[in-house]
Amino acid sequence: MSALRAKCPDCHTLTAVAIGSDYQCHSCGREFAAGLLRVPRAWGDGGETMAAAARMALPWPEAAAIEEQTLDAQIEAIARALPARPLVLGGCCCSHVGAVRELAHRHGRLGVVWIDAHGDLNTPESSPSGNAWGMPLRMLIDAGDVAAEDVVLLGARNLDPPEAAFIEEAGIRNELGELPDAVYVALDCDVIEPSQLDVFMPEPDGIPLAELEALLAGIKRPVGAGFTGAIPSARNEAALPRLGHALGL
Repeated sequence: MSALRAKCPDCHTLTAVAIGSDYQCHSCGREFAAGLLRVPRAWGDGGETMAAAARMALPWPEAAAIEEQTLDAQIEAIARALPARPLVLGGCCCSHVGAVRELAHRHGRLGVVWIDAHGDLNTPESSPSGNAWGMPLRMLIDAGDVAAEDVVLLGARNLDPPEAAFIEEAGIRNELGELPDAVYVALDCDVIEPSQLDVFMPEPDGIPLAELEALLAGIKRPVGAGFTGAIPSARNEAALPRLGHALGL
C-alpha cells in the first residue's frame, strides 16, 4: 500500500513509496527504512545556521519540508505530514515536538530517548534566554504527549537549576533501561564531542561519535527519530547517515 510519495535521494524521482514502515523507490528500486521530513526553522535568537542544517543532503527519501510561520503551526503541519516511520532533520529541537505528538497518538504509549547536551526542560517562566529551543521536552511532558517515566535523557551536561530540579522531581531517567515498545529518538548533535561534528551550540566533554553510534545501535528499532542542533557542513553530511543507520533507519 502506497503511503508516501517522496523524492528519492538516488535517482531524484518522486516515486519513493512507503510499504508499512519501509520505503522503496519504484523508479530505481532502492529501499529505505524511513522517510525524511525537513524542518528548517529554529525558534530562538540567532539560530539561522542551525535552521539551514535542515537542508543538508541525507540519503533518505524526502517526504516534506515544513516551513510554517509559528511554532504551533509547525507542530500541526509536522503531524499531518509525518511519514509512517519518520526521520526528522530539523533546525532546533522544537522540530521533534510534532513528530513525538503524532507518534504518541498513533502508538498509544511512546518512549522518548532524548540525547542532548542540554535538558530542553525549561518553561517560559524558568528560561534564562526565553528561547523556545530550550523548552521542547518540557512541552511534551507538560502536554501529556509522553510520560516523564517514559523519557530517558542522555548526555546532558549543561542544565539550568530549574531543569535539574524538574528531572529529580519528575523521575526522568539518565540510563536506557526498559522502554515502551514504541520509541522515538531525539538527537541534538551538540551531545557529540565538538571536535567530531559541527554544531550550533558546542559543549565540551561530549560523547565520541563512535561511542554514540554504538549506543544508538543498542536501541531497539525506533518508530521514528530526529537530528537537530547541527550546522551545515560536509562532515555532518557524512556523519549523520552513520547515526541513522545505527538506529536501523
